[in-house]
Amino acid sequence: MRIAIAGAGLAGLSCAKYLADAGHVPIVLERRDVLGGKIAAWQDQDGDWYETGLHIFFGAYPNMLQLFSELGIEDRLQWKEHTMIFNQPEKPGTYSRFDFPDLPAPVNGLIAILRNNDMLTWPEKIKFGLGLLPAIVKGQSYVEQMDRYSWSQWMKSRNIPERVEKEVFIAMSKALNFINPDEISATILLTALNRFLQEKNGSRMAFLDGSPTERLCQPLVEHITSRGGQVRLNAPLKEILLNPDNSVKGFLLRDNNDEIVEADLYVSAMPVDPLKTIVPEPWRSLECFQQIQGLEGVPVINLHLWFDRKLTDIDHLLFSRSPLLSVYADMSNTCKGYYSEERSMLELVLAPAQEWINKSDQEIIAATMQELEKLFPDHFQGDTPAKLLKSHVVKTPRSVYRATPGRQAHRPLQRTPVSNFYLAGDFTMQQYLGSMEGAVLSGKLAAQAIVEDFPTSITSENQQMSLV
Repeated sequence: MRIAIAGAGLAGLSCAKYLADAGHVPIVLERRDVLGGKIAAWQDQDGDWYETGLHIFFGAYPNMLQLFSELGIEDRLQWKEHTMIFNQPEKPGTYSRFDFPDLPAPVNGLIAILRNNDMLTWPEKIKFGLGLLPAIVKGQSYVEQMDRYSWSQWMKSRNIPERVEKEVFIAMSKALNFINPDEISATILLTALNRFLQEKNGSRMAFLDGSPTERLCQPLVEHITSRGGQVRLNAPLKEILLNPDNSVKGFLLRDNNDEIVEADLYVSAMPVDPLKTIVPEPWRSLECFQQIQGLEGVPVINLHLWFDRKLTDIDHLLFSRSPLLSVYADMSNTCKGYYSEERSMLELVLAPAQEWINKSDQEIIAATMQELEKLFPDHFQGDTPAKLLKSHVVKTPRSVYRATPGRQAHRPLQRTPVSNFYLAGDFTMQQYLGSMEGAVLSGKLAAQAIVEDFPTSITSENQQMSLV
């Protein structure tokens, strides 16, 4: 069957990949001239890459790791030492580490927490551990119920000291959803902690060895097209055309002489915000399309700063613990494709970004440089301070959905009441938050629903999609 998919981010491309594997013919339509959606990347005039975000792959991303394996590109993941590294604002230029030993979970995680004496006292560690017990013992059902609380509210209800939030979870909250602990749903952080504590390598991190567009999205396109599918750029969806019974008749494209793409089935792999604007009027009373009205993307700003010297030799992600910055990494150390022995290229995430998204690039860079002077005091003082050679600022006004309390009830399933229309996207209901893993899993779930509803002759037991 021909299946039209709107959106060539990870959700749309993974959906197309699994549909092609099952014998269907996907046609992916992307409005922009670049693949990847929220992981898109571009090259500047010097040949340097800059990206939509700082993309980290975790050991607790089973569907993403399976995708890399199926594409035969596992060697493109550069796994780092199993640790989490935090800046210490009270001691500029120093770091605090949570080092995970080579032991089974959750022992390795508990030892990592207990051995760190820079950030938490022993009484704080004990109270935090006791507070986590219900999530560990009762599992995901308890975690899902906690969506009615913010992380700050949940911590207070568990009698966990406020300083634990300040020292650790402001940084983690901003890293996971670009918002603060008093905004983010407790379900998000509890889900992450459960995966990190219950899987030996759940919190281990990897960087891609180059730009996501080239090193991940392009292999997906090659896989799809080798099986008869198509991926079209510069093909923006203008309108979803309906049949008399309100099923989909076709996708009307903008700026293509009003081209209509007709197929047997249709999938939206668009982000939730543009999807809301394009839902046909006859569908708006349906529950799943009413659900998504309660979701909206959070603004994110990603910065790339090139310097005339090395600022750090750390080959890892760093939690800045800055009021302005979330996480950062020296990509000249962490990424093979961006490697440099002499110069640093810092990639940084500014979060929360609500107050900054409409400011000029110059204002954003100036504020970031002030923070960097605190993080790297030795390099920005004296007679020869480090020099900023060039920069790129990438603004995403609506990124992953804002995971505030109560949002779980607004996440729709991949199968809709419309007979020939399905949804993919990290905002749809699956066990992960808005993330690369969530996007891949959502695409796989949408493909699975289609395969179940419309099996092909090559669908067999050994070709069923393995879902984690």
